[in-house]
Amino acid sequence: MGDTRPAVRQAMQGTAADRRGAVVAALMLAMALAALDSTIVSTAVPQIVGDLGGFSVFSWLFSGYLLAVTVTLPVYGKLSDTFGRKPVLVAGAALFLLGSLLCALAWNMGALIAFRIVQGLGGGALQGTVQTLAADLYPLKERPKIQSKLSTVWAVSAVAGPGVGGVLATYADWRWIFLVNLPIGALALWLIARYLHEPEREAPTRARVDWAGALAVFACGGVLLTALVQGGVAWPWLSGPSLALFAAGVALAGLVVVIERGAAEPIIPGWVWRRRPIAAVNLALGALGLLMVAPSVFLPTYAQSVLGLAPVAAGFVLSVWTLSWPVSAALSQHVYRRIGFRNTAMLGIGTATLILFAFPFLPYPGEAWQPALLMLLLGAALGLFQLPLLVGVQSTVDWAERGTTTASVLFCRQTGQTVGAAVFGAIANGVLASRLGGASDLDSVTRALDAGTAPEATRRAIADAVHAVYLGASCAAAAAFLVLLFLAPRRFPVLKE
Repeated sequence: MGDTRPAVRQAMQGTAADRRGAVVAALMLAMALAALDSTIVSTAVPQIVGDLGGFSVFSWLFSGYLLAVTVTLPVYGKLSDTFGRKPVLVAGAALFLLGSLLCALAWNMGALIAFRIVQGLGGGALQGTVQTLAADLYPLKERPKIQSKLSTVWAVSAVAGPGVGGVLATYADWRWIFLVNLPIGALALWLIARYLHEPEREAPTRARVDWAGALAVFACGGVLLTALVQGGVAWPWLSGPSLALFAAGVALAGLVVVIERGAAEPIIPGWVWRRRPIAAVNLALGALGLLMVAPSVFLPTYAQSVLGLAPVAAGFVLSVWTLSWPVSAALSQHVYRRIGFRNTAMLGIGTATLILFAFPFLPYPGEAWQPALLMLLLGAALGLFQLPLLVGVQSTVDWAERGTTTASVLFCRQTGQTVGAAVFGAIANGVLASRLGGASDLDSVTRALDAGTAPEATRRAIADAVHAVYLGASCAAAAAFLVLLFLAPRRFPVLKE
């Protein structure tokens, strides 16, 4: 009778590989949910407002979700390090699906906004825990593969979201935008529950959760992000509500520091900012979130208003960077294995700085291929920048700190996007007002262009406003380059696996 041990070992290895493949499929589905939900609602706003009313507050459909995702990221990161990734991901996905179901049943705009916040509370777990689990499942050598897959899913979902939302709102009902999450999320939950088996680890005798710190972080982040999101929109920047919110945010930030210093297991531990690699990556990816606002928010307006493109063609000009970004990210491993994580990221962000700086020098009005080419190059540059930093910083910590580290990075990137939307919106509105000699803003000017009543001077003013935004984005990219140059170590202290 022959030795059956090799066959048994091979079967066990095959089973483990199949199990990991099922978990990866679940992570990709969860990532698709999080990415779709950030964009799928946008094209259905007219139908939603027509059914529920509440036009004056509909922007909170996006702001409320963004606030909830951002402020819960560090909380879920710490919880995943304390209790494991699986329970946090399952609980977050269940909360996200509950919010989706409630959104589909909403009876007025206030209820829909509240249920979108419930969705965001679960979405924070999806974003942070998926990225952390990807690092848990794969060793450093294989990690770029899974991260590039997740990047591709995010890019495709983000681009497809508006189109899917428009089709569902037009040919079905806007409520299906939320109901479609249920079967996708249920499949992801089933795969996670069945196939994700985390190794048993020595847990503390009594896990302490810093609930006071979690509530303080949530309150502080919510107040400050509300001030940034609504400032210059719902009220002037220097008005009473704006100043009151910023003052309350600063006071709550002080309270967070006091609570976290005295907590046994703080939600945002001090080592996140004391360790040079983590602090540098946090600041650099915060700058990435800020600079991404320029193309994602302002380029479609530029393409339609200045270049005269239809909405679909304008969307293509923006979407081309989602083609080069994942490819560049997947290939970045061949670069950082030779020159290191920091130098690869500096190469990417340095190139991105030059590309963003080149945008204002495009001819007026120009051809569509010109900004499209710059976006294709920008995606390639940012793929070289983001993925090496994420893989590198995750490789400097062990399992017990990886969730907190990943969440802090994503929190900074998300906060950068919120700050960028406020700052660049103010810059664009200021340029428009100075060029047109009045209190004009981007929204009112865009409505005039849509109605065909805007003169040539308005088109030039929009071009100048977007050019100013891109110059600001190039400054943010340069700041990220300087952070890596002076703060990040030449070689990340990668732990042996």
